[in-house]
Amino acid sequence: MANKNLNQAKNAKKDEFYTQLVDIENELKHYKEHFKDKVVLCNCDDPRVSNFFHYFSYNFEKLGLKKLITTCYKNQERDLFSQNNSERAIWLEYNGDKNNNRVPDPNEIGINYFQGDGDFRSKECIELLKQADIVVTNPPFSLFREYVAQLIEYEKKFVIVGHQNAITYREIFPLIKENRIWLGYGFKGGAGHFISKYKDTATAGDHREGMIRVSGVNWFTNLEINKRHENLILFKKYSPEEYPQYDNYDAINVDKTADIPADYNGVIGVPITFLDKYNPEQFEIIGITEKADYLRTIYIDGAEKYDRGYINGKRMYSRILIRRRQPATQYVQQEGTLPLAAEEETKYNEKQ
Repeated sequence: MANKNLNQAKNAKKDEFYTQLVDIENELKHYKEHFKDKVVLCNCDDPRVSNFFHYFSYNFEKLGLKKLITTCYKNQERDLFSQNNSERAIWLEYNGDKNNNRVPDPNEIGINYFQGDGDFRSKECIELLKQADIVVTNPPFSLFREYVAQLIEYEKKFVIVGHQNAITYREIFPLIKENRIWLGYGFKGGAGHFISKYKDTATAGDHREGMIRVSGVNWFTNLEINKRHENLILFKKYSPEEYPQYDNYDAINVDKTADIPADYNGVIGVPITFLDKYNPEQFEIIGITEKADYLRTIYIDGAEKYDRGYINGKRMYSRILIRRRQPATQYVQQEGTLPLAAEEETKYNEKQ
């Protein structure tokens, strides 16, 4: 399994994968207008090797930042790949270039020592969090629930890395449903290579020396981005044969986001990867098929089944339940033709 090492790392609480600079650059280029005059906090990083600190410190003036703070957790085990052998956890503060060389020189970076271990949940780190306007980092996947809960509690804006499985967490999905969290632009191909000392056992062929490949990783954010206001152009026609209904819920099943029927107005079960194309102005999220209260209990071979959606007695993968915001028209783009632009589709609908 591609993520076998990821699961092992999570179980051992050794999941501090370092994000590549190129992946940070590719994502954050879409958020530049949000950073002007803001205090940015990277609170799950070793600032001595963190590419988040590198990105923000070298682009401090270009982004118009007010302040950059980066914190380091003091590892208790020396075999962790951050190789933090210092006796005390530290946090760095950078307020921009002082000698006009546009480089964050060592004497321009303030080094401060924590009394504790630098855990993001500690009182010291929370005080730094209170100063921040935007938090940008790659938090430990094993602590993702707690990490997001803290950001929500302190009403912080953020751009963070997480695994797509987090979408189904009971602590995370309601935030997505309420449009308080959404997906960013993502990693190319839905997979990321993270700097680590773990052996990469992924079945995919694109192995890289000194890195571990993790599929299904995403950027999660609550900053407005253009992507989430782009309509998904649909061309498929509904038919009962192609879109079977669940045994235990009044909704049809769709296996691929691109196959959502353009002329169906009822509830649709779509894969969690749909969120990468989700426009809250086009669709509303009803729920998710994860032991939901609204799923009817059915019996298969005498056993109660209510954990997921079922079709003809077969348990389906997790599905997000959605419905169109506006009634579908009879217009369906012909498969194989170029998609209409969103404004062209709108003009067509207005004529009907």
